[in-house]
Amino acid sequence: MTPTRTAAILPSRNEPSTISAVTTAIDHALGNEHAVIIHADSSDTPDTAIAFAATPTRAAASGLAGLPRGKGAQILAALRRPELADAEVVLIADTDTRNPDPAVYRALLDQVRAGAALAIADYPRHWDEANLTNHVARPLIAATTGLDVPQPLAGDLAVSRRALAAARKAAAELPDDLAQCVHGYGIDAFLLLTAATTGPVNSVRLKEPKAHAGSFDHLPAIFHQAVPILLHLTATWQLPPTPARTGTTYRATDRTLPPARVQAMVTALTDLGTGTAGYDGGPWPAHLAGAWRAVTSGTPPIEAAGRLWPSYLHRVCDWLTTAQHASPQHRTQILTTAHDRLHADLATGAP
Repeated sequence: MTPTRTAAILPSRNEPSTISAVTTAIDHALGNEHAVIIHADSSDTPDTAIAFAATPTRAAASGLAGLPRGKGAQILAALRRPELADAEVVLIADTDTRNPDPAVYRALLDQVRAGAALAIADYPRHWDEANLTNHVARPLIAATTGLDVPQPLAGDLAVSRRALAAARKAAAELPDDLAQCVHGYGIDAFLLLTAATTGPVNSVRLKEPKAHAGSFDHLPAIFHQAVPILLHLTATWQLPPTPARTGTTYRATDRTLPPARVQAMVTALTDLGTGTAGYDGGPWPAHLAGAWRAVTSGTPPIEAAGRLWPSYLHRVCDWLTTAQHASPQHRTQILTTAHDRLHADLATGAP
């Protein structure tokens, strides 16, 4: 019997030192010659594409080079390739991973083969990382859809053919400004939330943090591309009647950072554009609830996200300065309390 047709998409930008190991791990996970691997590259030099092409694989390998910059644009370009037309499951993986494990990719594929619309990696994050996930994406998705996905913006995921069809249809219907968000870092939230309309979304829980490039330096771009998509798509869901909790707490993995590093991060956040100017006080996540309500009342998502930005910067600065002195248990409590408070704010209609 011919195995289920599987494929993988590897979006990359300037990652010649890691692309080969990721490709090899993906090839082992796919496990048969009927599979195909698409490398979607937007690097500044040909080095990453050359490293991919030099990596032997059992699966058929195809490279797309010179693509427009933007993770979403790269993934969508790969999805249009005829080699993926009959794929029942498509794996999408970060190519900056320094310790790629075939077992992780295989587990994601198996979840979709077993009936999930989308399966996504759930690896612990260090307490100073995942600031958009912990303060916005996870609690907002849980409070508005009932799906408590620990790492909704993780770059390692598998998607069913049906879910990808829904994503392509939804992408074609987006207004131009939101389409540009999906062409960038908004693609992760977009794929998850459109897949959730077609079937179950499952997480594959991992024990160790993933070693990969940090995202802090890209935080403004990630926020302004991902948050409008989060607000736009969650605004169409009917609020769940009960708290969207699964019993899984936040995993803010401990590590020691020099105080100077934390201060540098806070200073960098304060210096971003208007910094925290425009923050009007009040506890988080009331501002996030207000942004979501604004979109449900007709405010354009990009405008609502822009209004939220100063409050978000204040929240992350406050988190970094508080959490550096907190115990792991206290950090978890802070995040979990805000998670539950957002659900209560939205359920009652007022903060």
